[in-house]
Amino acid sequence: MNNTVTRRDFLKTSAKISALAALGVGAGVTPFVQASEEKNSSGLKWHKAPCRFCGTGCGLLVGVKKGRVVATQGDPEAPVNKGLLCAKGYHAGGALYGKDRLRTPLIRKNGKLEPASWDEAIDLIADNIIKDPTRFAVYGSGQWTIPEGYVSMKFLKGGLKSNQIDPNARLCMASAVVGFITTFGVDEPSGCYDDLDVCDTVICWGNNWAEMHPVLFSRFFDRKAKGDKIKMIDMATRRTRTTEAADHYIEFQPQTDMLIANGICHLLIKRGTYDKKFVQDKVRFKANDKLDITFEQYVAFLEEYTPEHVSKLSGVSVEQLNMLADLFSDPKEKIVSLWCMGMNQHTRGTAINNLVYNVHLLSGKIAKPGSTPFSLTGQPSACGTCREVGTLAHALPGGRVVKNEEHRRETEEIWNLPAGTLNPKPGFHTVAMFKALATGDITGMWVQVTNPGQSMPNLNETLKKAHDRFFVVSEIYPTATTVYADVVLPSAMWVEKNGLFGNSERRTHQWFKLVEPPGEARDDVWQTIAVARRLYEKGFEGMKDKNGEFLLKITDDNGAEVEAWKWEVFNLFNVDRVLFEEYRKFTTKKHKDLAPYEEYVSHRGMRWPVVKDSMGVWRETPRRYVEGEDPYVKRGEGISFYMAKAGDNRAIIWARPYEPPPEVPDQEYPFWLCTGRVVEHWHTGTMTRRIKELYHANPRAYVELNPDDAEALDVFNNDLVKIVSRRGSIELPVSINGRSTPQKGAVFVPFFDESKLINLVTLDAYCPQSKEPDYKKCAVRLEKV
Repeated sequence: MNNTVTRRDFLKTSAKISALAALGVGAGVTPFVQASEEKNSSGLKWHKAPCRFCGTGCGLLVGVKKGRVVATQGDPEAPVNKGLLCAKGYHAGGALYGKDRLRTPLIRKNGKLEPASWDEAIDLIADNIIKDPTRFAVYGSGQWTIPEGYVSMKFLKGGLKSNQIDPNARLCMASAVVGFITTFGVDEPSGCYDDLDVCDTVICWGNNWAEMHPVLFSRFFDRKAKGDKIKMIDMATRRTRTTEAADHYIEFQPQTDMLIANGICHLLIKRGTYDKKFVQDKVRFKANDKLDITFEQYVAFLEEYTPEHVSKLSGVSVEQLNMLADLFSDPKEKIVSLWCMGMNQHTRGTAINNLVYNVHLLSGKIAKPGSTPFSLTGQPSACGTCREVGTLAHALPGGRVVKNEEHRRETEEIWNLPAGTLNPKPGFHTVAMFKALATGDITGMWVQVTNPGQSMPNLNETLKKAHDRFFVVSEIYPTATTVYADVVLPSAMWVEKNGLFGNSERRTHQWFKLVEPPGEARDDVWQTIAVARRLYEKGFEGMKDKNGEFLLKITDDNGAEVEAWKWEVFNLFNVDRVLFEEYRKFTTKKHKDLAPYEEYVSHRGMRWPVVKDSMGVWRETPRRYVEGEDPYVKRGEGISFYMAKAGDNRAIIWARPYEPPPEVPDQEYPFWLCTGRVVEHWHTGTMTRRIKELYHANPRAYVELNPDDAEALDVFNNDLVKIVSRRGSIELPVSINGRSTPQKGAVFVPFFDESKLINLVTLDAYCPQSKEPDYKKCAVRLEKV
C-alpha cells in the first residue's frame, strides 16, 4: 500500500459534510494551510498518521512541505473515520508550532529555570536517581507512544527495581480496565466501531459523544440522516449537544446510574425476558471477589431495585425505566451502550462498569454485530500503551501483574534479568503517588507527556506541597506543571518522531517521523535511554542485565549494538521498531497478539489479536469472543469468554449494590459540580489553546448554570461567580443556555483553562478497586461576585 498521495489525488476523494459542521466534523482541508500553498502544491507530500488527540484513533493525512507540516486532513483509507475529522483533527498540525515551544533543556538555578545542555541535564537526573532509586517515580500518560511507555517500564521496573510508575490513564480509564478484567478476565472491548453501523439503538451512559468523540458520533448522525431506523437514548445529568440529536433524554441524579442498571436487570428477570439460554451457558454470578452466588441469590439481590424505588432515588420516571427494559427485552433489538468519563470517573467506577455489562450479559446483547457494551477512551494510546503495555503501578507488559510470580519470571526472561529482580510489591497509584511526593515517601519524579499540575484532583494536596523534591518534566510547552520543575526537558511531539498508538477498538497504528523537532527538542524514548545509559556509565548495577550488558541495549538486524543513547545515532535509526518487536513477545499470553512492525507500516491500523492464518496472512480481529472472527474461539463454541479466570469460558454477572457518593450537596454547599471537556479543546489545552482557530472558538473556561438557578442567584451570562468547595475556590463567568444545560442544582465547568484551575475545587475520592478519582461530582456553593 502506498503511504503517500498527492494533493490532487486527495482532493478528488474529499467531500464536505455540511450537516456535521456545527459539531466540528467534516471532510476537507485544515484552515491553517497558507494561501500560497493552496495555489502551488509542488513539493507537498501526504503521509499517514493517527490523530494526536483522543482515543478514537482517526487516520490523518499529514501534508509536509519544506520540512514543515502545513496541512492535515482525514484519510479516506482509514477505516475508523473514512476521511472525516473533527475540529481538533483538522488543526492537529498547528499544535507543533506554538510560539513558546520548549527548545532547550532548562535547569532551576537560584529559583529560576535557566538554559542548560543535554549533557548537564542528563547528568543531574542520573545523580538524583542514584541517591534514592526505589523512591524515584515516573508519571506518564495515555499519550505515550507504545515504545515510550515500554522503555519507561523497563527502565523503572527492570532497572530501578521499583514499581513507582503510573500513568494519567489512572485518572480516566482505570475503572474501565478493572471492569473488563473482573467481568471477562481480561481488559478491553469485545466489540468494535463497526457495531455502530448496524445497531438499532445507541444508549449513552453519561457520555457526550457529540463533543468528545464527534467522528464516531457522525456514524450515528449519518445513518439517521439517510433514513436508517436507528435511535439514541441520552442518559445524563445535563443536556448537551448529544441530547439535541437524541430520540430520548433521560436525566438522572449523580451516581444513580448504578440504580438504573440494576433496575433494568430487575425488570428483565421479573418479566422473564432475559436471554435464558445465554445466561445458562455463558455466565456465572458473583457477589464479591471470593463469593460465587446462584442465579436465585442474584434474583434476590435485585428485589429492592423495583421501578418505583429506582425512580424515587434517581429521578428517572417509571415509564423511562420500562422503556429501557423493553429495548433489552426484545431479542431482535441490537443495542450498543457507550460510556467514557461519566462512568469511569466515579467513586464506584468499577461497579458501574460491571453493572452495564450485567445488562448486556443478561439480555444476551454482547459479542454480536450491533450489540456490545463499549467503553470509549479519551487519549490516543490509553489502551495501546497504558493498558496493553501495562505502565501501571501494579502491572507488567501484556496483561501481567507484579504480584504474580510466573508473570515476573516471564518478564525477567524477556528482559534478560536475574531471577528475583522484579519487585512483587505494587507501587503507588496516581493519587497516592502525588501525596507520597508531598510527604517525602517519593523523593523524585519524572513526568512525561502529561500535565498533572492542572489535571490532578484536589490540586492543593499535590505539587503545591511537594517541597524539596527532585522534579523532572518532559514537555513541549510551558505548563502548570513545568513551574514546579527542577529540570525541564524539551520533547519532540507527534510526527516529529516515530510512533505507535493503540485506540479504543484495539487498533494499533504506526507512523514515521515526518519533520524535525524545534531547537534541541528530542524524543522521550531517547531521553529515557540516555538517562539509563548515564546510570550505566556511573556504575549503577540496575542498568545491567544478567550478562552485565546495558539493560536498554538496542541492536540492529545483524545483532550489533546501536549506540542509541547518542542523539545523532538515535536520530538515524528506527529504535521504535526494535522496542516494538521486543514488546510483541509479551502480547500472546493474554491473546492480545500483535503483528510484526512492518505490517503496521502498510496498514491503517490493525485490531488485535492479529494472528497469521494458514495462508501466511496477518489477520485482525473485529470482534473478540466470536467464532469466525476471533481466532481463539474454537469451532462450535459460538461465543466463548475464553479468558475467564475460572477457566470455564463464562463471563461474570456481579451483584453490585448502589452506594451513594462520598460527598453530596447540603445546606452549606448546595450544588453538584461536574467537570469535563469541550469539543474545541483537549484535556488541559496545552496543545489546543495554542492553535489560534481553536483558542478563539473557545478562549476561556466558564461555569454552566441551569436557568432557574441563575435566576435565583440573580446572575446573567458573563457575570462572575465564585465556586467554593471544602477544598478551594475559583471565579468564573456564567454561561446560561449555552452549549449545554445542567439539571437544576448542578453546575458544569470545563478544565482546559490553565488560568482557571477548577481542580483546586474538586475532591480526590476514588473507586476502591480501580483507584480512579471522581471528577464528576462534588458539593459546591456559588457566590455572586
